[in-house]
Order: sequence, then structure tokens, then C-alpha cells
Amino acid sequence: MIRIICGGKRNSGWAAEACSEYEKRLRKPYVLHWEFYEEEKLIRRLEEWPFEKASCYVICCDERGKNISSGEYSRILERAFVEGREVVILIGGAYGFPDFVREKADFVWSFSRLVFPHIMVRIITVEQTYRALQITMGGKYHHE
Repeated sequence: MIRIICGGKRNSGWAAEACSEYEKRLRKPYVLHWEFYEEEKLIRRLEEWPFEKASCYVICCDERGKNISSGEYSRILERAFVEGREVVILIGGAYGFPDFVREKADFVWSFSRLVFPHIMVRIITVEQTYRALQITMGGKYHHE
């Protein structure tokens, strides 16, 4: 399972529809579980760092992170699942994350040097997760 923890409001309208389109194609262990928190509550929750390093692989989405290919993302997920770790993806709200979140994460992932609205990051995350599944399974969705 992949837990996606987001700052801001729930997906709605076009964003919910876009996320749903990819989610319905996913299969275990690439099944998504969403958690939404108001931005301040999310930061307070993360200050307690509720993730066990041995059992969770935490990915923080942030423009200051490392830019990787879809294949590299697929290998990150596959490695975490082989190790028996739950994947947790953190997507901030409008103001992103403080330094301590990036420092504690296993991986800080940048989609681009551009800054995207958090709603778009959610959609890109779901699409890339579906793409990662297809890469792992040898599906036809991803082309190289």
C-alpha cells in the first residue's frame, strides 16, 4: 500500500476525477490510501514524526529534491515493497514543508525545477505511480 498524506483540502472536481482515473487501474501493492490535513495540522503531525524508519519508506515531494525518471521511481517503489516497507508520500499544501521534513524523509522528490500547485502534484503522483506499476509489470503504458 502507498499512503499519500496531503496538506490542504480533499481532491474535488476535475482533480478528483483525474486521480480516480489512474487509481482504478492500480493493483496491490500499488493501492493508494489518501489522508488530508489542514496545512497547520499536517505540520504539527509531522513534528511528532509518526513513521518508523524500519517499516516506512517516506518520500517528500518538494521542488528542492532530486529529479528522477519514471523508471527510477518504479525501482524505488519496487525496492521498498521487496523490503516489506510501506511507502508514504508527503505532499505539502501551498507553503510546502519545513526543513525538518525534508531532512527526515528517505527521499526528497522533485518533479521539476518548476513549482506546481499541490493539486497538480497529487495528480502527477498518482499518474507516476500507475506508470511505475506498468514499468514493473512490463505493461504497454510506458514507452522508452
